[in-house]
Amino acid sequence: MAKAIRRVVTGHTKDGKSCFIYDGDAPHVYQRSPGSSIVTELWETRATPASNAGGDDPTLRDFRLPPPKNGSVFRIIHYPPDRERVAALQAEHANAHDDGSGRAAALDRSNARHPGFHKTSSVDYAIVLAGEIYALMEEGEVLLKQGDVLVQRGTNHAWSNRSDEPATLAFVLIDAEPV
Repeated sequence: MAKAIRRVVTGHTKDGKSCFIYDGDAPHVYQRSPGSSIVTELWETRATPASNAGGDDPTLRDFRLPPPKNGSVFRIIHYPPDRERVAALQAEHANAHDDGSGRAAALDRSNARHPGFHKTSSVDYAIVLAGEIYALMEEGEVLLKQGDVLVQRGTNHAWSNRSDEPATLAFVLIDAEPV
């Protein structure tokens, strides 16, 4: 199981002074099935420019992969080794359903290289926090290690953890026009 992630969020008092509105474990942690990736939602914006008003937690919603239209999402994903994760992905594909967002990721069930291939209409900033992971494209792959950054621009892609240790990545997904 992935370590709980402490989330500290700032805001404003009724008098307009800065304050902390949340400090504790991120409350929205999602795992589709045993052995699959663990997603911790940290924050979401629903418009650009984003609003910093209010104090409602935008992560308290059903899980969806892409960011909202004109918005963004910030999350951390814990990827178990493929020897555990691939079977979970294959089972998820067999039981796939719409996530209800109307903006579901396009799963590529035809890609024999890895069952995790998918595509969203977003620009994704990925930062490897721990471990190592392969970023797979339809043509090519690259090994990313701790501290490496990948900018994913609406491409069909997958993540493959071929090591024996989990990999943890931070992601910021920003809504983008489809290619």
